[in-house]
Amino acid sequence: MDNELLINRTVDFVKEQLANAEGGHDWWHIHRVWKTAKTIAEQEPVANLELVELSALLHDIADSKFHGGDDTVAPRIAGEFLASQGVDPAIIQEVQLIISHISFKGGHNKGTYQSLELSIVQDADRLDAIGAIGIARAFNYGGFKNRPLYDPAQPPNLQKTVEQYKFNNDPTINHFYEKLFLLKDRMNTATGKAMAEQRHAFMEAYVEQFYAEWDGHR
Repeated sequence: MDNELLINRTVDFVKEQLANAEGGHDWWHIHRVWKTAKTIAEQEPVANLELVELSALLHDIADSKFHGGDDTVAPRIAGEFLASQGVDPAIIQEVQLIISHISFKGGHNKGTYQSLELSIVQDADRLDAIGAIGIARAFNYGGFKNRPLYDPAQPPNLQKTVEQYKFNNDPTINHFYEKLFLLKDRMNTATGKAMAEQRHAFMEAYVEQFYAEWDGHR
């Protein structure tokens, strides 16, 4: 199948599947990750662009947070869709591996699978979790889960297990310490690292302002 046609069909499929998704994990999250992944891939000419695009588009087709913590749903749905489009089984397997290894999971996802395409898509996904949009997504999801904004009596916990990370109702501000502030130093590509610097600084300034307002100082 023509690459452009395959990408267009994938876009349509993802839009349909995520039509009623939570605002931080909807089509527009996918769209941003897709565009950012292509931006990073432009600086990595040996990368397989088709694999990057398909993985970016399908990486959150069934986020485990909305499927009882089941990490197998997304790779399965992605694989079934790509097979229905006649995609090479080798490409399908690579897409499924990327989807299976992209998530942060409290910093515990240290699988043995490595590839340039995973590095690119993972950086793009992580970039969408930080900066101005990352802040908006964090509080949007916190509101969706009815989490408190902040609780001074409940400090962040950087030692959570995978299960504790998946299933918690901690204040949203804790998420900055348990994930968002950690991502800058976990970028894979030179482009991803450069893009993360400014977004990280923006988050630091935001949290400083948050605490000052919380204490009535500004």
